[in-house]
Amino acid sequence: MEFFHLMLWPFLACLVLAGIHCYLGLHVLERQVVFVDLALAQIAALGCAAALLAGFEHDGAHAYWLSLAFAVGGAGVFSLCRFREQKIPQEAVIGIVYAVAASMMVMFLSRSGEGDEHIREALVGNILLVQPAEILKVFVLYSVVGFFHFFFRERFLLISKDPASAYAKGWNVRLWDFLFYASFGVVVTSSVRIAGVLLVFSLLVIPATAAMLFARTIRARLVIGWAIGGAGSLLGMALSYFGDFPTGASGVCALAGILILLSVAAWLRSMIRN
Repeated sequence: MEFFHLMLWPFLACLVLAGIHCYLGLHVLERQVVFVDLALAQIAALGCAAALLAGFEHDGAHAYWLSLAFAVGGAGVFSLCRFREQKIPQEAVIGIVYAVAASMMVMFLSRSGEGDEHIREALVGNILLVQPAEILKVFVLYSVVGFFHFFFRERFLLISKDPASAYAKGWNVRLWDFLFYASFGVVVTSSVRIAGVLLVFSLLVIPATAAMLFARTIRARLVIGWAIGGAGSLLGMALSYFGDFPTGASGVCALAGILILLSVAAWLRSMIRN
């Protein structure tokens, strides 16, 4: 009973995070920019470090808005790197931005007496401390982002799957790329404050990857991905509680374990069919 009392709100927070991140993860995999989430999360964390260096509380309103501004700026950089003929892979630009943002964050936090603690918190978060009001706030925010993507789903999906066709239609692909990455940044800025970079990245990539092993349509992939995100979150909570491990890291390992099992199942299925 104590397990459910302690883990109820963290589990609900993970469900909310999984809901939006699984959808975004499908886009990320189609675009082949897997590490964009890590890069945007790191840029948002850099904004928080800059706020701390300026004398603001790392979990206050100033830090949030500065983190969001940094993330939107990163979205602008990524959208400007999209060309009709891609000479330099976007993943290379994303990797460079991630490395620079991470290095700058370490430099900023080296000026703080609690720098090491803030770096650890940025990576693994502390989802056990999440409050119901915070879950409600991010649920409303993610719902707005979700409705925005649903309304323009034709453009977002086509640009992710077949950018050449989007260019042929005369669409402003860079603008829609910016809107995608900016909305992504809005989500990541809030997610990282709750769960940390590693768990957010795992909820983005692992459920979407597993879903693509078993389904072809976006609807089926979403249903499978949400189920995996929920199951992995619950398993991670149990591993954290009964094994006395950090919750964020436990969630990452639980999701990875589910992906390995499903990958083996998909391989066995293909062997049987062949």
